[in-house]
Amino acid sequence: MPFSSPASLRGRIAATRRHHPETDLTELKREHAAAKIAAYVEKTVAEAPPLTDEQRDRLATLLRGDAA
Repeated sequence: MPFSSPASLRGRIAATRRHHPETDLTELKREHAAAKIAAYVEKTVAEAPPLTDEQRDRLATLLRGDAA
């Protein structure tokens, strides 16, 4: 599932905050954070040489939050 752009999510958060200040923004903030991370990863991967399987596994571990 593709992420919405960080800018559009930032706008949704601002509009919700302005028009419905009582609304819980946790999920929108989570989506915004994920969209920012995805945009950064996409840019970085496009600029980097191909990664080894071990490097990809390590990065996946970091994204899952399993890193010690």
